[in-house]
Amino acid sequence: MRTSTMTRLPVIAALLSAGALFPAPAFAQYNWSDDQVTGGRETASAPASTSPYGADPGGQGYEDGEGDSYGGGDGSRPSGAPTRQRLRIDPYIEANQIVTQRIEPDSETSVYGSVAAGVDASVQGRRAGGSVSLRYDRVISYGDDLSPNVGDGDSLSGIARGYGAIAPGVTIEAGGLAARTRVDSGGGATVASGQPIDADNEARVYSVYAGPSISTRMGAAEVSANYRFGYNRVEEPAVGVVDNTVTPIDVAQESVVHSANARVGIAPQAVLPVGVGIGGGAYQEDVSNSDQRVRDLYARADVTVPVGPGLAVVGGVGYENVEVSNRDVVRDTNGDPVLGADGRYQTDENSPRRIAFETEGLIWDVGVVWKPSRRTQLEAHYGRRYDSDSYYGTFSWQASSRSAVNASVYNSISGFGGVITNSLANLPVGFEASRNALTGDFTGCVTGTGTEGSADCLGGALSSVRSAAFRNQGANLAYSTQMGRLSTGLTLGYDRREFFGAQGTLLELADGTVDQSYYANISVGGPLDPFSGFNLNAYASYLDKGGSDLADALLLGASAAYNRTLFNNLSARAAVSIDRIDSDLVDETNASALIGLRYDF
Repeated sequence: MRTSTMTRLPVIAALLSAGALFPAPAFAQYNWSDDQVTGGRETASAPASTSPYGADPGGQGYEDGEGDSYGGGDGSRPSGAPTRQRLRIDPYIEANQIVTQRIEPDSETSVYGSVAAGVDASVQGRRAGGSVSLRYDRVISYGDDLSPNVGDGDSLSGIARGYGAIAPGVTIEAGGLAARTRVDSGGGATVASGQPIDADNEARVYSVYAGPSISTRMGAAEVSANYRFGYNRVEEPAVGVVDNTVTPIDVAQESVVHSANARVGIAPQAVLPVGVGIGGGAYQEDVSNSDQRVRDLYARADVTVPVGPGLAVVGGVGYENVEVSNRDVVRDTNGDPVLGADGRYQTDENSPRRIAFETEGLIWDVGVVWKPSRRTQLEAHYGRRYDSDSYYGTFSWQASSRSAVNASVYNSISGFGGVITNSLANLPVGFEASRNALTGDFTGCVTGTGTEGSADCLGGALSSVRSAAFRNQGANLAYSTQMGRLSTGLTLGYDRREFFGAQGTLLELADGTVDQSYYANISVGGPLDPFSGFNLNAYASYLDKGGSDLADALLLGASAAYNRTLFNNLSARAAVSIDRIDSDLVDETNASALIGLRYDF
């Protein structure tokens, strides 16, 4: 039975707000003393490591301009976190009037209202910090005559991430997400559209994670460990009906994630000319659909060989055991799957657990780490994992205090919850969330503040909420710059998921299918004068859904927003947008306009 959204609001709001206390520190997989590389004093934020082997404390850490050591040092705050204590809390309320005109396939006009309340807050200090953007929206329908296909509804959307140092070398981190997507029965999802989401096609995604990280020294060795617990839930429409035929819903429901890593490392020149390390970790994700389980255990040793100023060759070898398994669903006397009242297949808890994917044995990788300055870092790795070639790496470049570039290539095995949890943990510590100018929904993208000024997006994490576990590969690029008072952000990405399903179970139908998504977002905004400002945004995404040509979808859209202060904290807002969905199931173009008032407390 679906839980009322209204009864969940206080709980989820508390979780998201609590998440702002503890954003996660980001560790590079391989590090050596920054003082051995440049000797400079500037600090820059590197992207979180895409290493599948967890945090690596191989770095020496360094001090910022105010003498507060961090990074690989005492673990008091994440690399790139601002040093000055800053607190910002911006609560607000809004009242809006919206007109939506359907342009294709027919002409239909809907007029409806909305009210909203939200808060954007951040705190950045020496020992704790975080950011949160939380918003509650209520859509007000004026009836079938004025508001066809638009019904009353409420939603909560937001994102939070925070950290707090509770003792020297011990940090607690946490984060949360609440988002809405347009979802089809096969699990394809989109988040960027500026149009109200039909309740029959809406999925609500909720995620929280938390855990401690430890970083300390034992003589010449550096020791680090971390644990992360994550809980993820997707609430979707009930049974779908197409041409009077019941369509089962293939959408993930609940996922619980446990992840732990530990490592002991000695930096180059500390004892030996090369750096050495040994570590291990464990990952398990339990997905409610068909009682799926993803389990990954590994141990490895690695070496770092400096070959020049700021340049090192790295490599590692180890052992790994990966197993993905699931049970079958309840079947009737004819052997056909049985649907529950919620349109989902019910797991047969008495059926045997069957293997969907497994691999065990040697793993290895080699690569380079290039750190010509504290503002630039490149990691690139190639190796063998999951019985196939494996590529992963990161790149960060802070060209100036006003522009930054981050990129990553990733490769992992998990369920939908593991991807969301990891994406949350890799977001900047300080950020400003991007929201749709018309609907107010969180778009999935943020812009980092302080030294973490690059745009970043959850990207492929929300592109599909299909229930089966999968191998996840992809790449993303984020760029942001500020020219005068004008801010610009660009994100590009590609995400590929190859799904697993055990033979002899219902999930066998998904085994080997591949979903691919491509996405891009660009935004430009800033003040026009002391009393007004603007924002322009455009997005494009394409989902190539494996196993069904009918579910492929292209989404295009653009919006423009203008705000002007009327009196003290009262401002007027205006926005327009146009959005298009092009697929064999839906071919629709809509244009919308909004006028409203906003009061900032």
